[in-house]
Amino acid sequence: MGKKQKFYVVWSGLRPGIYTSWDECRKQIHGIRGAQYKSYTTQEEAQAAFEATPPIYKKRAADGSRRQTTTTLPPNPPADRHDTVLPLPAEVKARALAVDAACSGNPGPMEYRGVCLTTGQEMFRYGPVHGTNNIGEFLAIVHGLALIKQQGLTDMTIYSDSRNALLWVRKKKCKTTLARTARTETLFVLIERAEQWLKNNTWETPLVKWETERWGEIPADFGRK
Repeated sequence: MGKKQKFYVVWSGLRPGIYTSWDECRKQIHGIRGAQYKSYTTQEEAQAAFEATPPIYKKRAADGSRRQTTTTLPPNPPADRHDTVLPLPAEVKARALAVDAACSGNPGPMEYRGVCLTTGQEMFRYGPVHGTNNIGEFLAIVHGLALIKQQGLTDMTIYSDSRNALLWVRKKKCKTTLARTARTETLFVLIERAEQWLKNNTWETPLVKWETERWGEIPADFGRK
């Protein structure tokens, strides 16, 4: 019996797309830091996964293992609430994701992540990739929206400390002035896919500005200031 056909989705690599052979897929990810890919048994599944970006699960090109980031922040529960392990202000909801980005230079190596405010766990992280902080904040919000919708979660809130990113998401357009070059091509593919997701999907998740001056640093902060 011959091998079953597989379809390989490359979310981040030399040329993101869907490939019908491992050899073609490997050409797109070999030597690419942070390459993200996964195999599917049907073309329909692969197409749906490619369009439902950003990806929640990642494969590392180095060893092919699949992982989901679940780093836990140090517990420090407040005395007056029992719905979180974090020292959250009373007006901040615990059933929420906090997202943030960090960038060394502007532009420079950028990464973003999302943290669950109930458990303090890091739910996703992407990067580093050459970009800007605002782009990272935008992608982080869309990633959070996609994760919440994919997992069928309800009554969730997303907190971001970036007014620009919140505005971009509401307008469903990343208004960056960063030039599209060979160095930023992978990032712009992610931007286009995020914009497409916003146009093709609806959501009821409230997007709330994190008030740093009142509440302190957002729990997803990378602590590199």
